[in-house]
Amino acid sequence: MKYLGNILWLVLGGLIVAILYYLIGILFCITIIGIPFGVQLIKFGSFCLWPFGSKVVDGKNSSSCLSVVFNVIWIVTGWWEIAAAHAIFGLICCLTIVGIPFGRQHFKMAWLSLLPFGKKIV
Repeated sequence: MKYLGNILWLVLGGLIVAILYYLIGILFCITIIGIPFGVQLIKFGSFCLWPFGSKVVDGKNSSSCLSVVFNVIWIVTGWWEIAAAHAIFGLICCLTIVGIPFGRQHFKMAWLSLLPFGKKIV
């Protein structure tokens, strides 16, 4: 079932979103200061390719000082809008019974994109 969900996800826009996350992540990695943020965006891209069957869990350094500081910088610089967009798309997908699995994936992405540092995808 997860393979069918992933294929439908890719066809219905997941591939485009993943490519955009990869491109923006690569652009951030050009500068030394942007490398941690670029790595997180590349992590989003990988998660957008295969969201079904994946879980977002706290990593071993999820409560470290550096993760907290980077998460605050992430939110303050406006990346919370990605989380809001995924939450809105999740609500829209959940309006139909067929869209509920896709809505759940958007909610996972919203949580990951709100506080990405210290999270791990398994």
